[in-house]
Amino acid sequence: MLTVETRQAVNPEYAKTLDTSGLRKHFLAQEMFKTGEIRLIYTHYDRFVIGGAVPGGKPLTLDKVEETKTPSFLDRREMGIVNIGDAGTVTAGGQVYTLNRGDVLYLGAGTGAVTFAGEGRFYITSCPAHRSLPARLVTASESKEVKMGASETSNKRTINQFIHPLVMESCQLVLGYTTLEDGSVWNTIPSHIHDRRMEAYLYFGMDEKSRVLHLMGEPQETRHLFIANEEGALSPPWSIHSGAGIGSYTFIWAMAGDNVDYTDMDFIQPKDLK
Repeated sequence: MLTVETRQAVNPEYAKTLDTSGLRKHFLAQEMFKTGEIRLIYTHYDRFVIGGAVPGGKPLTLDKVEETKTPSFLDRREMGIVNIGDAGTVTAGGQVYTLNRGDVLYLGAGTGAVTFAGEGRFYITSCPAHRSLPARLVTASESKEVKMGASETSNKRTINQFIHPLVMESCQLVLGYTTLEDGSVWNTIPSHIHDRRMEAYLYFGMDEKSRVLHLMGEPQETRHLFIANEEGALSPPWSIHSGAGIGSYTFIWAMAGDNVDYTDMDFIQPKDLK
């Protein structure tokens, strides 16, 4: 029921030597959503964890995870859960939360076991937490909506902020998602880095044959990954993260590190990329 993969941190000098298969091995997150299973990727980037839980009609419980060496996974961690599927429930801390597609649930440290049920496809993000904060379900309508980009630059998009200082309090987890409007393909342009924290992407809502060209690497030494629906990318603090997709898509962004300031980023203009 539970599978955990560990990813070691990669420094930029080593990343320069990697071929396509090497880049995909270290930075691409695949096959996280399998019916009847919880699949996690435990990274050494700020001890961030991403993964998926797909109950498929049979409840799945996440509790002890050997990699954390704690009695329960959330003993010293906080968690953000996004439902990217049909309606489902999450039971935690003695409460049952119903998540429709696009809803986000925050769970604080010390919550205990977490049970996923129903027809949801639950995307899991988690990072260490220094104190316990109240659980909160944030529906899509309760998120902070920000419009950015323009049709002329093919990056007109809507950003929905959920686990974010303007919406709620967390320890270090920041999470939301971005949806591209029809005719726009470029996300997170201009590109940026933020040395104070790592970031992870999950792309979803894509046609089976579509792909996103995800750009990564140092600004002067860029690389790329072709990413399919419900696949993700790990972005180290030294790496840019942006891309362009074929057709409509949404991507979930989640971060952890020194601060929760969403605007704390160092922009890299397209003319300065190589």
